[in-house]
Amino acid sequence: MTSKRIERRRQLKALLDEEPFLTDRLIARRFQVSVATVRLDRMALGIPELRERIKAVAEENYAKLRALEGHEVIGELIDLSIGQEALSVLTTTNEMTFKRTDVLRGHYLFAQANSLAVALVDAEIALTASAKVRFLHPVKSNKRIIAKAILKDKTGSRHTITVESRVDQMKVFEGEFVVVALKKGG
Repeated sequence: MTSKRIERRRQLKALLDEEPFLTDRLIARRFQVSVATVRLDRMALGIPELRERIKAVAEENYAKLRALEGHEVIGELIDLSIGQEALSVLTTTNEMTFKRTDVLRGHYLFAQANSLAVALVDAEIALTASAKVRFLHPVKSNKRIIAKAILKDKTGSRHTITVESRVDQMKVFEGEFVVVALKKGG
């Protein structure tokens, strides 16, 4: 094996340890090699494809949820620090868009953000009391939406959470959610 290939694979492993959700196409551009070369390198290193990497990380985070079940989070739950911040990824499909324009229906962006905000709350029951949202740019099918939620304030049972959603580093949605924690049975 050439020293160039060994070094590239070492760098690939380090890169995916740091940024596990990069696509093969982005990695290929970064290393200036073909997508097929990236796939061969990943396979040689035992690194699964993007979908499998996302799924593995998400499964670890679903166990931390209190206010929701795993299947109730819209998108894959990539990171969750209850009471602090959370991250999810949603891959859009043709079925999620308007047929004529291929633009994502807004309720998918809202649902991803809202479920992420609720997931942050450390309570068995958490409900959205209010939401102030802005849709900033249209999203097409076959895109990855990365949503990040951050707890900004907690006063009693009221949690103010901001959520930003991005596609290819461009902010496409932002919202501020007030989520209230309720006691079970009341």
